[in-house]
Amino acid sequence: MCGIVGVTGNNDATNILLDGLQQLEYRGYDSAGIYVNDQNGKDFLVKEKGRISDLRAEVGPEVKGSTGIGHTRWATHGIPSKVNAHPHVSANGRFFLVHNGVIGNFAQLRDEYLQDVTLVSSTDTEVIVQLIGKFSDEGLDTEAAFKKVLGLVDESSSYSFLLMDKEESDTLFVAKNKSPLLIGVGDGFNVVCSDAIAMLSQTHDFIELVDGEIVIVKPDSITIKDPEGNVINREPFHVDTDPAAAQKGAYPYYMLKEIDEQPGVMRNLVQHYVAEDGSINIDKELLDALEKADRLYIVAAGTSYHAGLVGKELFEKLANIPTEVHVASEFAYNPPLLSEKPFFIFLTQSGETADSRQVLTQVNAQGYPSLTITNVQNSTLDREATYTLLLYAGPEIAVASTKAYTAQIALEAILVKAYGEAKNIDKVKEFDVAAELTKVANGMQELVDEKGTVEKIAKDMLATTRNAFYIGRGIDYDVAQEAALKLKEVSYIQTEGFASGELKHGTIALIEEGTPVVAVITDPKTATHTRSNAQEVLARGANVLFIASRDVAQEGDQVVLPEVTPLLSPLLAIIPAQLLAYYASIQRGYDVDKPRNLAKSVTVE
Repeated sequence: MCGIVGVTGNNDATNILLDGLQQLEYRGYDSAGIYVNDQNGKDFLVKEKGRISDLRAEVGPEVKGSTGIGHTRWATHGIPSKVNAHPHVSANGRFFLVHNGVIGNFAQLRDEYLQDVTLVSSTDTEVIVQLIGKFSDEGLDTEAAFKKVLGLVDESSSYSFLLMDKEESDTLFVAKNKSPLLIGVGDGFNVVCSDAIAMLSQTHDFIELVDGEIVIVKPDSITIKDPEGNVINREPFHVDTDPAAAQKGAYPYYMLKEIDEQPGVMRNLVQHYVAEDGSINIDKELLDALEKADRLYIVAAGTSYHAGLVGKELFEKLANIPTEVHVASEFAYNPPLLSEKPFFIFLTQSGETADSRQVLTQVNAQGYPSLTITNVQNSTLDREATYTLLLYAGPEIAVASTKAYTAQIALEAILVKAYGEAKNIDKVKEFDVAAELTKVANGMQELVDEKGTVEKIAKDMLATTRNAFYIGRGIDYDVAQEAALKLKEVSYIQTEGFASGELKHGTIALIEEGTPVVAVITDPKTATHTRSNAQEVLARGANVLFIASRDVAQEGDQVVLPEVTPLLSPLLAIIPAQLLAYYASIQRGYDVDKPRNLAKSVTVE
């Protein structure tokens, strides 16, 4: 959820850090900072709220050095502000730290060890750097103090740490757990980054780090140590210079990159649509048109249709407006009986979906108002609809949509918030969409950081199967349909998503020994019923994977989701399903970005 860069041994450190942070800005962070040391007694700490351009404006010509660290942040602990921005500094002024992740037991560490230290920020990160300073003051050297603090951090925490010591000013101290971090090998210098794309202008050779390792990076050396202190030799890997590969960063496929980008997409949407006072930045004319409608018609295809199913739940349960969801290709030639004052919402990643455009053409001919929610500005459906809201998800290259799906749901939630506020609906007024989507972003990050667990599940459950099923009830059924589509389109496993209560009305006949069944359980009202349906297929030999929210999870559930408000649970439940699809495809040797018989933008009916 944050971007990290570091460099040592290069006199252009300031520009390298700023340019690296610029490459990471697509994640939509809210503050940034750098610390630079010139090895001659001068050092500079510059932090600023806002974008990298705001930080650049604060960096004067005197800010020069050969070693430094930088960070972009999205607030998790503490509001977006200059004081909460990284790098953070120890009370003795000696240590500077940037951090990506969440420290689960920071409050306990603060209360136990730092009663005599005045904290200046609201972040979990500052607790870590203050502990390092404290243990250093007690006589430990920097590496030992760093290692001691890592040993105090609990297992629930995730982190990538990049530390500088003013008294060893040419050295970077590095550690990671669950969060990505790379060492870049330069010519006479070395760099550190959370994504290779940030440092491709400096090097194309990177060393991947393993959880629990401590790395000492100097201008002419990289020393990797395992938790026992043994030195590890690891050869760098080369990131190809092909421009398309560079756009993927260090990822082997776009789909995995785009799955990992989803926390940042949530944050981007909040940044674009939610003001600092919590008000929603959506055109009043659009809201006025929505207020006049007596029924909403969401029209979409494929993954966007499934996002519309979740949108229906949001509009009806929060905003009390009747909503229908239609498959575009069916609506075009078999339209339903419309209400007196319909309002149409078109969900489309590309803005060029032919089936949806066919419906929009009919809608325009009848003079009905319409809204396109799309990822592509100036696309056909953007131009031809009455109103447009952009997803700001960044280019989605993989054919199988991931981040566009979650972006559509999140933007539907933002739109519901704006509509409900305009209508003075109490339930919506109590719905803090910015806070809830921030929780979602953090939960997504937790899930994508644990992708190794899902990779193993995919190998165990899906390596040889010809078919599979997803089941759920209510909003979990909506997720089951999208999850099934994701698995079938990239792995070619015949997969269906069913309402779990319908299994006994025919579909259970397809269950046989070893059939994979994934049960999605996030709603307390239906959790017991879905578990009962899962037991029915278990009794017939199925191999069942449980994906459950923490508040309804039981012992033995393989994937437990962080808690978020129930109506936004699909944003988390879909993450392990996307990863299952990705790994099932990779393990079968397929090109996950370019599934057979498919194209990204469906421009034919």
